[in-house]
Amino acid sequence: MSKRAVRLGDRSSRGALVVTATGPSALIGTDGPRGENSLFGRGRQPRNPISHAQIETVLSRSVAGVAVIFAVQTLPVMLEQLPSRKTEAAIVGAGLLALSLLVFVVSTVIRRGVRSSAAAVSGIYLVALLLWPVLMIDPTMVFASKPWLWYLCTVATSCAAIALPLVWAAAYTVVTPVAFGLIRVLPSGGEAENLLAVLDTCYAMLLGGVVLIIIYVLREATAKVDTAQSNALSKYSVAVRHHATEVERVEVDSIVHDSVLATLLSAAGVRNARGAQLAAAMAHSAITRLQQASGERSIDDASTALSTLAARLRTAAAATGSFTVTELCVEGLTIPEYAAEALYSASVQAMVNSVQHAGPAKSRRLTVGGNDQSGCTIEISDTGRGFELASVASARLGLRVSIHDRVATAGGIAVLCTSPGHGTVITLTWPRRKGPGDADEAAQVENTLSGRDMGGR
Repeated sequence: MSKRAVRLGDRSSRGALVVTATGPSALIGTDGPRGENSLFGRGRQPRNPISHAQIETVLSRSVAGVAVIFAVQTLPVMLEQLPSRKTEAAIVGAGLLALSLLVFVVSTVIRRGVRSSAAAVSGIYLVALLLWPVLMIDPTMVFASKPWLWYLCTVATSCAAIALPLVWAAAYTVVTPVAFGLIRVLPSGGEAENLLAVLDTCYAMLLGGVVLIIIYVLREATAKVDTAQSNALSKYSVAVRHHATEVERVEVDSIVHDSVLATLLSAAGVRNARGAQLAAAMAHSAITRLQQASGERSIDDASTALSTLAARLRTAAAATGSFTVTELCVEGLTIPEYAAEALYSASVQAMVNSVQHAGPAKSRRLTVGGNDQSGCTIEISDTGRGFELASVASARLGLRVSIHDRVATAGGIAVLCTSPGHGTVITLTWPRRKGPGDADEAAQVENTLSGRDMGGR
């Protein structure tokens, strides 16, 4: 599947063929804007939902912030209790715990090794808690306050919830407060009453459990969101591919009509050397376009210089041997490649129609130039016989599909002025103007022909 087909599949193809059947000049293809998104505009991309990685970052940084606050509150109590403990071992234990907290905070900032550092905090805290009575200088000495490890109990259980699977985190949330409760009744823990120790244990267990529940509920929710997003994107991708395939089929069909059938009809009607030369040039162009349609196309953001488009049109006009090409202010201007391709194909089809159907004409002109929309305007005119739009059979697709619909799909507009005996003028403009008057004019013309489906020659 070509990239161009995918690109065209992303743009909604709006625009109905509208004509007037009477009067010296008839209008075809006016289609004003009906909303903020034009045919060639890009819709706003949906915002990505909160993913698992994002919620993990938020949770870990929240725990890290709380850990810093609690560590600062713990420092005065630790310094106060330090003389009653074995200094060297107590300093080493406190230093390891502080270092693990620092590593955890840094890892949440750089988003590397968050779970490992959180597990280290939980492990070192539990070891320090179990060694608390051993590191006392006098195990029978009764502390007047709680051990300073109490202030970091919630931090440790929160780190366990971050780092460990649900079952192990729940076990840690129970074991650590129970261990602190047992130490609380010892002299080194303040020799608290059993009821007070139980209350402290339940309080620590409750805080740790709440944090654990919040973390795992958010993880489950984001996992479901990510799964739903993945499924939706997968279904959307399939739909886009199907639509792109259909769009490319329509594009190839239009190429077959524009190039192959037109070439065969031209070759069948050859009466002189000039006609044979034109048929050969058309055949070469048809083969080239079919080869391009089956290959890779350029990406959406590619642009084409207007002078390059003018040069291509000059070459195509020279192949017909009938058109005079005029370039107006094309230097320095660029348009998207998809718009350039649509304008080129529609212009070539208009020239082929003129040569095949307009009959003898004193002049045939093609004018290409920039416009006040920073876009491009191309006018193809002849002084041939002209025609009545009402007389064109609906099965003829040259004007409606190959010119109007192709330009409209790219975000432009095609206008046809013709009447018997006065020649034909086709004006291709990209981009479509966004003034309110254009929509009113399109609606007025469309209402004139309500219910009629016109073809093209």
